[in-house]
Amino acid sequence: MTSGGTTSGGRSRRTGAASAGTVLAARGGDARALDLLVAESLPLVYNIVGRALDGHPDTDDVVQETLLRVVRGLGELREPEAYRSWLVAIAVRQVRDRERERSSSRSRQAGLDTAEEIPDPASDFTALTVLRLGLTDQRREVAEATRWLDEDDRALLALWWLEETGEIGRSELAEALGLSARHTSVRVQRMKEQMQTARTIVRALRAEPGCPGLYELTRTWDGTPGALWRKRLARHIRDCAVCDGQSRSLFPVGQLLGGLPLLPVPPALADWGARGAQNAQSALPHTAALRRGHRAASKGGRALLHGRVFAVSAAATGVAGVAVAALLVAGLGTGPAADTGPVAADRSAAAATAPDVPSPTTPSAPPSPAATHSRTASNSASASRSAAPGASKAPAVQAPVVPASSSKKGVSAWSFSGVNSALTQSGASWYYTWSTTHSGITTPTGVGFVPMIWGSGSVTATALAQAKSAGPYLLGFNEPDMSAQSHMTVDQALQFWPQLEATGKVLGSPAVAYGGDTAGGWLDRFMSGAKAKGYRVDFIALHWYGGDFTTTDAVAQLRGYLQAVHDRYHLPIWLTEYALINFSGGTSSYPTGPQQAAFVTASTKMLAGLDYLQRYAWFALPASDTAASTGLFRSGPVATDAGRAFESAGG
Repeated sequence: MTSGGTTSGGRSRRTGAASAGTVLAARGGDARALDLLVAESLPLVYNIVGRALDGHPDTDDVVQETLLRVVRGLGELREPEAYRSWLVAIAVRQVRDRERERSSSRSRQAGLDTAEEIPDPASDFTALTVLRLGLTDQRREVAEATRWLDEDDRALLALWWLEETGEIGRSELAEALGLSARHTSVRVQRMKEQMQTARTIVRALRAEPGCPGLYELTRTWDGTPGALWRKRLARHIRDCAVCDGQSRSLFPVGQLLGGLPLLPVPPALADWGARGAQNAQSALPHTAALRRGHRAASKGGRALLHGRVFAVSAAATGVAGVAVAALLVAGLGTGPAADTGPVAADRSAAAATAPDVPSPTTPSAPPSPAATHSRTASNSASASRSAAPGASKAPAVQAPVVPASSSKKGVSAWSFSGVNSALTQSGASWYYTWSTTHSGITTPTGVGFVPMIWGSGSVTATALAQAKSAGPYLLGFNEPDMSAQSHMTVDQALQFWPQLEATGKVLGSPAVAYGGDTAGGWLDRFMSGAKAKGYRVDFIALHWYGGDFTTTDAVAQLRGYLQAVHDRYHLPIWLTEYALINFSGGTSSYPTGPQQAAFVTASTKMLAGLDYLQRYAWFALPASDTAASTGLFRSGPVATDAGRAFESAGG
């Protein structure tokens, strides 16, 4: 690749490269040109700010403040041809200002106030990028290594990565830093050396079998990357023949960037950008509301990121919703936006059946077909699996002894026309509704209902009493690692956990959206905390969505993920959501009916043969009557191809 805005093949990959004519028109008062300029500038600004801030919730605020300053200062730009360099320099300056504010704030605050300033590792974009793009081997290691960079190096990485992928040139990079070309080259080289060190650390921590000396060194490490542990681990690797030998086959970072797909701007921010200058001029009053929209369930027909992947709203795809920047690593953007769309609406309806459970997604208008349920493309079996503690073996509250179920097969469900007949016809031996109740569903004879405590708002006396009377099992929190779902920190989940234990039920872990096999991930930290506090976790609950529609490959990926999680915690597993959906194109796409059916048949056969896999639940019993979905039965009920395959499946 070159640094002049083209890939190795000579094709420019620059996004939002506003023409001088557009800049002149906007500067002259043309409102339409100003709208276009803001929308075209958004992807580049978002890419720089998001990666540099490492996924901090203030990313959107800084992006909007940058564009606000651009709009206000446009009249002072003398050379329209220099707009892009000027824009990049403003973005970098805003990042530096924000970092200074954060440093000052951290020096004055303590306790919970300080904790709120720290981004949740479970929400960072390294994991989202790895899962969405299905990154493997060295590209995956590059993404994970960015967690180990210092703040200054992450800011430089934001620019250098854009240079390597043809989004900006070296002159623009140097101007943004305020350095000469020679000094810039020195800074970039030092950052790349730091990146290389980080890659050797990632490689050593992921190695199987692992190095005994490294395991001993990290016994007291909490899994959070930092400068002190980077120095300790790097020193060990340099002096260890085992660890050093594992890092000798690393390709140069630049060679690993070619061919990677682009990620779009987050939906809420893309929606904001599509409205152009009007938003930029009124950004400050709305930044807090937009940030809340990321953390709660924003409403309306936006695109969504439920789970792991961004999708662009139909309103924004023409301008601000273009795929932007190169591979986003180590924190591009804030937490996920609203969970809307057909499947999200289905889940919203299910959650709404219980008044004590806050609905994660309640669209205020019919969602567009383009705004569909986003999930991970696949959970790779090659995720890091360094040693980590499992669940406590000394429960504070003993769970009841329950005979093994005669069938693993289950479904997630909510009320629809023909739901009772569909549940019977499906052959499922159990079902759940993301709630402690099953309003609108009459449980057929021989089918069990399993309650769930959905999130922190569901930990009420009423819900706990309902769970206690609903059978021997209880499912923990639903995707606490995602802001569009129950959105809980590990400490919050651990705080509430004794109340779930007190029901005396066979208790499943919180079901994370992704990364159940990742050292230092949300689930790993929860399980470590549970062990340290002597809390009981009887089985692991997981979600998985595959983007590879080749049956054999998809089944192998699912099995690999389950095996990796079991190897880490050595506990029984319940797979409580799974299906095939592909999100790699920015919007959800589904396999054909026969492809989904083939996966149902093959996956259920595989799952039936896993001794440690106690139960699984297809997502979901209902299917959309008008749009593509993964459901088993349309209204009536009328079985889909997947539904007929599910009926015939054993398990």
